[in-house]
Amino acid sequence: MPDLTAGALPPFPGAQAIHAPPSWRCIDFVSDLHLHAELPRTTAAFVHYLAHTRADAVFILGDLFEAWVGDDMRHEAYEGACTAALADYGRGHWLGIMVGNRDFLLGADMAQACHAHLLDDPAMLMAFGQSLLLTHGDALCLADTDYLRFRAQVRTQDWQAAFLTKPLAERLAIAAQMRMASAAHQQQQAPETWADVDAQAALSWLTSAGTQLMVHGHTHRPGMFPLNAEGTSHRVVLSDWGLDHTPTPRGEILRLTPDGLKRIPLSDA
Repeated sequence: MPDLTAGALPPFPGAQAIHAPPSWRCIDFVSDLHLHAELPRTTAAFVHYLAHTRADAVFILGDLFEAWVGDDMRHEAYEGACTAALADYGRGHWLGIMVGNRDFLLGADMAQACHAHLLDDPAMLMAFGQSLLLTHGDALCLADTDYLRFRAQVRTQDWQAAFLTKPLAERLAIAAQMRMASAAHQQQQAPETWADVDAQAALSWLTSAGTQLMVHGHTHRPGMFPLNAEGTSHRVVLSDWGLDHTPTPRGEILRLTPDGLKRIPLSDA
């Protein structure tokens, strides 16, 4: 169990190293699509993006799905269609998938079905002469101690092995109950009070990794945020996607090219 004492910084766990080959000239980052069958517009936009993006590599940094209760979900109708779209991209390009707080049970079988690489959290990407530390971001939300306790429990091999022995229908029912509880908890709080990535913890990870730029999702607060007074270290937060049930559609791609990072609207991706 990690130290969840207020103010305690999580130790840097080390990072998987990914070196972009010279053939890569365009790299995309996305996260927090929260795909499920009740989001047809968001799903259609993602499928269209995968089919038309000019990116040589796509990094999905967590919460691709709203819930993932085991890789046998890929045989269900909706999840099977998503798997097919991912595989179509993965056959001809480099596809990386990092799990998030909603889909942490996505594993090697699903990655293989998608022709994808399963990413560690964090991972370090070296591309175009710079290095970026990639993470979903939930492990750095230190103020959310209740969630971090839950996270520490469900990320153990024993918990996951026991959970995955349950029938799929039972696992789906448990996940639905957990989503309802999470939504009810959020409704009791103003969005500006939701836990955010701890700046000191993020800077500590960057220092340990020997780099100055972090890319993460999870918080649904897209932007670039300085982490030190000198303005030399930053975290870049990805946009969540939401094109259904909202008056203001959300969704964009963070694109890395030799010219640097740029946010790209879905219509231009």
